[in-house]
Amino acid sequence: MSTPNPYRDGEPEYQWGPSQPPGSTPAYGYPNAAPGYGYPQDPTPGYSQTQPAGVPVPYTGPPAATGGAPLVSIGDITVMGDSIVTPAGTMPLKGSVWNATDMSRTEEKIPTHAIVLAIVFFIFCLLGLLFLLMKEKTTTGFIQVTVTSGGKHHSTMIPAQGPETFQMVMGQINYARSLSTM
Repeated sequence: MSTPNPYRDGEPEYQWGPSQPPGSTPAYGYPNAAPGYGYPQDPTPGYSQTQPAGVPVPYTGPPAATGGAPLVSIGDITVMGDSIVTPAGTMPLKGSVWNATDMSRTEEKIPTHAIVLAIVFFIFCLLGLLFLLMKEKTTTGFIQVTVTSGGKHHSTMIPAQGPETFQMVMGQINYARSLSTM
């Protein structure tokens, strides 16, 4: 016979351990818990699970709304359904003028470790000179994006991560340009 809990009159004492019937296998998570955040859910309708990782799934939903959610963000410029939000204030999207200037550069040089390997292996055989063919590309600089609308002007600088950064930013700007003509 168990002794009553002196701290809780009439309540049974909590027993630590699994709350499963004897002979059953332990389950993942809390027993009898309803699926919620963190639990596997059914896949979203329209989402193809056959896509390989990293491949974007095309958007097949309704057209963009006129307000509310951001459609594209370029640096600190955010394009909404009918307006452009910047730190300088909100501008109308219709009739906006977008410009981009590539102020980045890509340099190609021979890395230091290739020069050291060429010197070391030149002593042993002439094949060490092949190490001088190693090249390293580095991209530095910024992409400047400017938008003018409703008598206001805003400019932002986006750091160049590689030679393809300018094409990526131009794709976003062309999308914003297409929204400004609607």
